[in-house]
Amino acid sequence: MRLLHTSDWHLGRSFHRVSLLDAQAAFLDHLVATVHDHDVDAVLVAGDVYDRAVPPLAAVELFDTALHRLAEAGVPTVMISGNHDSARRLGVAARLIDRAGVHLRTDPDGIGTPVLLPDPPHGEVAVYGLPYLEPALVRERLGAPRTGHEAVLAAAMDRVRADLATRPEGTRSVVLAHAFVTGGEPSDSERDITVGGVASVPAGVFDGVDYVALGHLHGAQALTDRVRYSGSPLAYSFSEWRHRKSMWLIDLAPDGGVTAERIDCPVPRPLARLRGRLDDLLADPALDRHEDAWVEVTLTDPVRPAEPMARLTRRFPHTLGLVFEPERSDTSEDLLSYARRLRGRTDQQIAEDFVTHVRGGAGPDAHERAALRGAFDDVRADLAVREREVGR
Repeated sequence: MRLLHTSDWHLGRSFHRVSLLDAQAAFLDHLVATVHDHDVDAVLVAGDVYDRAVPPLAAVELFDTALHRLAEAGVPTVMISGNHDSARRLGVAARLIDRAGVHLRTDPDGIGTPVLLPDPPHGEVAVYGLPYLEPALVRERLGAPRTGHEAVLAAAMDRVRADLATRPEGTRSVVLAHAFVTGGEPSDSERDITVGGVASVPAGVFDGVDYVALGHLHGAQALTDRVRYSGSPLAYSFSEWRHRKSMWLIDLAPDGGVTAERIDCPVPRPLARLRGRLDDLLADPALDRHEDAWVEVTLTDPVRPAEPMARLTRRFPHTLGLVFEPERSDTSEDLLSYARRLRGRTDQQIAEDFVTHVRGGAGPDAHERAALRGAFDDVRADLAVREREVGR
């Protein structure tokens, strides 16, 4: 049986205020084309269909179109809710949609009831959907001994294994789950799911099944041959700039063996992270390849340059992020306590020292010193006037 594993669509999400709806629509076109081109038998979507619990209408319409196209393709789809989704909203009309071959699994009570996919003559494949399990909300329902991600997932997998034990010998099994599994590499894009200081669970929790289709982490990665993250189809933060966005094409052999192939997703615009002094970045010919990319720039100039964003966008018109990290030289003076550095210094000297500090060692010029001096003189004059008024 051939499975297409994807997750973390985050429909409705933007990238630094740039709408990604067109890019998400292009991905869904690619998904449907892949289903046809590679003779896919079933599609697995491991959570975070939407980016938030109440998604914008355009995202809902995009999702609705995708469901219709998958149903028309006659290829079963199994989909779970993630930590960004509202499980109850996503699961509305799930039983009705089941009839079209789109199986939404959003209710923890249904964890032990699989979607059975026929694969003659090799028997059925049992697909279990484990929606995102918020420990505090599902612990009692699942009979977990304590609150925590590992405990509730272990309890959920106990239900899966108990049901699987009732199936005919040789029944192959697949689990969809939305979780942070130990060994996975996170990015800045995932919402924190830490409970009790622990966010991750060991991969061993999923022992006993043939394939585990994971969602939550945005980088595609294989924790084992049988436990994989598909990652998100699009980048949602600059921390993902090195990611190769893809889906997993999984062939599940009659004996439960797994082979996997990565299917690349369309890239709306590449990402680049640039670092250095402004003049160097504007002049470096090696950066020509990034001129059409979405760019995040970290400027290291000791003194903040004038109009940096305007100058950057003339060369890199899709610059979306600008960070300042001035180069600093460590001196013994920097190690002294703040109180010691203030001792015996005038207000003017303290202000000039502050300017020197925030600029990484470059002090104020004559014009700036005069401006500081004038500001202090104005403050002192205002205080003197107030004191005279109080004295009356």
